[in-house]
Amino acid sequence: MSLAVAIQMDHISSVNIAGDTTFALALEAQRRGHELWHYTPAELSQRGNQAFARMQKLEVRDVKGDHYSLEAPVRRNLAEMDVVLLRQDPPFDMNYITTTHILDLVHPKTLVVNDPSWVRNSPEKLFVTQFPDLMPETLITRDPAEVDAFRKEFGDIIVKPLYGNGGAGIFHLQEGDRNLASLLELFTQMFREPFIVQRYLKEVRGGDKRILLIDGEPVGAINRVPAEHDSRSNMHVGGRAEATDITEREREICARIGSALRERGQILVGIDVIGGYLTEINVTSPTGVREVKRFGGADIAALFWDAVEARRANAA
Repeated sequence: MSLAVAIQMDHISSVNIAGDTTFALALEAQRRGHELWHYTPAELSQRGNQAFARMQKLEVRDVKGDHYSLEAPVRRNLAEMDVVLLRQDPPFDMNYITTTHILDLVHPKTLVVNDPSWVRNSPEKLFVTQFPDLMPETLITRDPAEVDAFRKEFGDIIVKPLYGNGGAGIFHLQEGDRNLASLLELFTQMFREPFIVQRYLKEVRGGDKRILLIDGEPVGAINRVPAEHDSRSNMHVGGRAEATDITEREREICARIGSALRERGQILVGIDVIGGYLTEINVTSPTGVREVKRFGGADIAALFWDAVEARRANAA
């Protein structure tokens, strides 16, 4: 089966191929003989009820500094594609949401992965709240009085933007920290939406585990350990990846959320688990595929394309 695959992503020139999951997916698609096309969200358009993109045929190579070639741009209707990968990085803002509405015009006849309607309706820090018994205690608010009461109840807390990504804007405030009022003033000036407050999990010093799921089934994991003087474990901000196993508790978490992911057409998902607590369900452009394979784990890119090809075959 040879598929025409369009990848909606940040420009490929900007990716770090050593750890980029979108690049890994492109390499595996090319290895299988699929035809690759590249475009950025800025090159996506809607005219009437048709979705178009000014896209370029793409070739990828696992060579640092020489990892891609692009042909001349061509305006194409996305209905001509077999698969569209929705893979641009957050922030999950109105621009991101608008692209999901446009992609709705072609899905599911053209298979969009992950399903754009459910990507739009499953923000990573909100979707997870559908499983409150799996989470640490969490508050979503703009009300300083609510935050103050939450802090009095739990002591150490984490405050972060509701739609942030990559570890940006995450603050750990200890019980005696006097900066909370100033931080809330800053957040209310910077963000129109509520922000998220969680009980601090001291287990994060031992790592924040990223578990990858294909069609709701766990297929691999890495542990991300924060730097000595940082409470954030994201690799964008200095976290260190290390090999890990999936515990029985973590398999229970995956089993609980798996059916919800499958029902929502979320083929590739990354969840974050700290000390046995589920903190995020990442459906936009989850990462970690290359790190899992580097540490001797599953070839998740191959498993991903197995799942996509099966869906296309069943739809034929």
